[in-house]
Formats: sequence, C-alpha cells, structure tokens
Amino acid sequence: MTTLLLVRHGVTDANRGGLLAGWSPGVHLADKGREQAAALAERLSSVPVAAVVSSPLERCVETAGALVAGRDLAVETDDDLGECRYGDWTGQELKKLAKDPLWKVVQAHPSAATFPGGEALRDTQARAVDAVRRINERLGPDATWIAVSHGDVIKAILADAFGLHLDLFQRIQVDPASLSVVRYTSLRPFVVRMNDVGGAVDDLRPPAKRSRAKRGSSDAVVGGGAGGP
Repeated sequence: MTTLLLVRHGVTDANRGGLLAGWSPGVHLADKGREQAAALAERLSSVPVAAVVSSPLERCVETAGALVAGRDLAVETDDDLGECRYGDWTGQELKKLAKDPLWKVVQAHPSAATFPGGEALRDTQARAVDAVRRINERLGPDATWIAVSHGDVIKAILADAFGLHLDLFQRIQVDPASLSVVRYTSLRPFVVRMNDVGGAVDDLRPPAKRSRAKRGSSDAVVGGGAGGP
C-alpha cells in the first residue's frame, strides 16, 4: 500500500491576521510556522519517505524545505496540490467574507460553491485527488511520501479517502503544521491519522521484514485451526 503523509503548512501572518491568502504571492511562514515545520521534521526524521511534493506557494515550499532537511531529497512542486483559487475573495478578511451570501454556501453546500473569478471547490477536490493518485502510481505501492498543501485541499483529499461527499468536508479540521495519514490499497483508502499535531510516529515506519518461515508460522496462528476464529 502507498502511504501518504498530508502536511498542512505552518502558521503565517495571514492566518493570524484573519486573511484568506489563497494564491497571493509573498505569504511566508511566520516565526511560529517555521518552528512548527522544524518540530514536525524532527518527529518524522525516522520515517523513510520516497518524495516530498508541495504546493508551489511559498508557505508550503518553506514547510516542505524543513521536511527534506537531512534527507537526500529535493522538494517537488505540483500546482494541483495548490490552494483553492478563491478569485475575488483572495486577500480579503474572513470576517468581511462571512457576510457574503456565498459564505453560507461554502459552509453548508460546498459542492455548489464557485468563487467569483476563481474555481469551484468540487474542481479543487478533483485536481487534488487526481494528483495524489497520479503520484501514488508513480512512486509505487511500497512508497511513503509527503504532500504539503493547504487546509481546504487536505480536507478535500481526506473527505475523498473517507468516502464522504464534499458537502461534509467542513466537518473535518486540519490545523497548521498538522499531519494526516492515508494508506491507499487496491480495495480502498484507509485514514489512519487526522489533524495530528504531536506525539510518536513509530507506527509510520515500515515493518521489519520477516523470514518466510516466520510469516508462515504467524499466518497459521492468525488463520486458526480447529476451534480457531
């Protein structure tokens, strides 16, 4: 199975100022955001990853840069992991946008929301999920990789993995510098972590390879014999 580590970028001044940054250029990590990225990089340092793919926006690239430190990897960027294109809403205060009639649609019926001069949330989800599937295919079923993206994009990917309609994605919370984990199999995705902001990550390391004899013994116990499960 391919294991995807979804990382939201660290805190920015736009986050703290209540602004919808969107694709605005020049939005960088705040000091707190850099600390968050470094702390997450330290937590994940023992987890081997095949790639780190980031939204092209500065706040994500800076977060991804912390995650590749000490690894023989370069940060890749993919526009399809970029923020939703909020169009005319870009750069505006959230408290002002909350008075727009479209705000209620975004909160209650997001699959019907198209931002003026921007894109539809359903299109954001489609391109992001397609990107994940495309990169999964490229890296292979045994790979673990990191995608650094944005809150709404990660929520949309998680909603798809849960099998939830996009109209329910606002029930998912994704904090700055949080870690969410999805394992993709040929049968279905499995969400194994969501909005994780601290703690051990030992369970994300690949299991030690066992000898065929040990595997056979273990399988016999799991399968059970007479009187078994």
